[in-house]
Formats: sequence, C-alpha cells, structure tokens
Amino acid sequence: MIPIIFDSMTGNVKRFAEKIPFDRVYSLNEADQIDEPFILITYTKGFGNIPESTEAFLEDHAEQLLAVASSGNKVWGDNFAKSANQIAVNYNVPILHKFELSGTKNDVSIFAEEAMKVATNTNHRLDPVKQ
Repeated sequence: MIPIIFDSMTGNVKRFAEKIPFDRVYSLNEADQIDEPFILITYTKGFGNIPESTEAFLEDHAEQLLAVASSGNKVWGDNFAKSANQIAVNYNVPILHKFELSGTKNDVSIFAEEAMKVATNTNHRLDPVKQ
C-alpha cells in the first residue's frame, strides 16, 4: 500500500490529509524512515516556493517520490500551489492536484481518484480503508 506523506505548516494540509480515505497517511516527521514509494502533499511558501522542510525530506527520499499535490491560496494568482509545479519539474513526477487551503470534499475526491491511478499505473496498492 502506497503511503501518503504530508507537510503542513499552518494546519491546512494536515486537515486535508485527515480527510483522505486511505490508511497510510503520515506527517513528514512520522515518515522520516520511509524506504518505499510514496505520494507527497505539501504547501506553498511565500511567492510559490517549496517549503524548506519538504526540500530537506526530498533530499533524502526523492528517489521514492511517485507524485505530488499542493495546497495554496488563490490570491497568489500564478503562484497558487506553485510548489507542486517546482517539485514535478525537479523530480519528474506528476501533479495529482492543487487545492486551496485545506481543500473541499471535491478536492479530496479528486486527489483520491488521482492517487488510485498512480497506484494502478505503478503496480502498487493503495487501498481505501478509512470511512
């Protein structure tokens, strides 16, 4: 089963992650010893930057990264959730979804559907288990 790893500063990404209908969802701190393929959810800092904590994690674990999603605020226009763009380019992975703040039910559904596609396309299991 593919783990979902998230990085959250203000709690928005954490709230989004808590809504994801999968069993293996971990904060960056809980996933430090990860040694298997994973999907990353992060936030965007400043004017479209990747958070330092996310960068540090990816320095050690990028080879296992399958896909990325990001939170942002639409008031930043073209910089909305831009960390996902940068990570996708830097690590050659797809962007699963971009969502505003802690996301909506629809955002969670889109993310879950896209995560299942990644799992299927990479021959990994991602079983929904949360109710």
